[in-house]
Amino acid sequence: MSVNKEIKRVTTHILQKMKQDGERISMLTAYDFSMAKIFDDAGMDILLVGDSASNVMAGHETTLPITLDQMIYHAVSVVRAIKRSFVVVDLPFGSYQGNSKEALSSAIRIMKETGAHGIKIEGGEEIIESVKRIISSGIPVMGHLGLTPQSIYKFGTYAVRATEEVEAQKLLSDAKLLQEAGCFAIVLEKIPALLAKQVAEELRIPIIGIGAGKYVDGQVLVMHDMLGINKEFKPRFLRRYLNLYDTILGATKHYIKDVKSRDFPNDSEQY
Repeated sequence: MSVNKEIKRVTTHILQKMKQDGERISMLTAYDFSMAKIFDDAGMDILLVGDSASNVMAGHETTLPITLDQMIYHAVSVVRAIKRSFVVVDLPFGSYQGNSKEALSSAIRIMKETGAHGIKIEGGEEIIESVKRIISSGIPVMGHLGLTPQSIYKFGTYAVRATEEVEAQKLLSDAKLLQEAGCFAIVLEKIPALLAKQVAEELRIPIIGIGAGKYVDGQVLVMHDMLGINKEFKPRFLRRYLNLYDTILGATKHYIKDVKSRDFPNDSEQY
């Protein structure tokens, strides 16, 4: 029997047990009450209130503009909806890079004001003091390595990361540092599958992939991509499970047509 069926609430302990038992961890982004409730009802293990809200909810080109206040707003909405999923919230750009004291105060605000269960932070060695400080305060931390979208202007591209030996070794070293600091899991984004496999095998904690192949302990996608709400984004790693863009477009056109032709509302749809 999978761990999934036995539990009422996913915790860091449960996620660790899932890795040990070889049960894959499901993770998806969520930004609002209604969608979070559906995902939770479906049995999602982890819901990530991602700074990808900057792109898919607010229409920005990058994740950089979203603020801590905006992340808290989205997280509050998601937490109200869930009964079993573990909710993780991204620390947005600018809320932790300055120093570890600022990082801790940002993480505390998220935990106190949203009721979320943990935070996610991008980077390795360069932010390790912040990670240690947050964890020492009792807040669960998920790491994020590989393509770190908050550093997009440094990379200059959304291409696959860690294809060269030096960067691959740094990623492995950073992953081990994050584990030693006490992170309960790490997201690996857009790196070669065999490197992700090595990280998952060498680390005790769960490794969640997005564009990191099939050998890791779990997978995460952005809900708008998985459901086909977003048509422009077509990376190799994305599997679309619905084409909601066309479905919603068709329904909306049908509604407009019915309003214009006075078909809606009909006699049975009025008081």
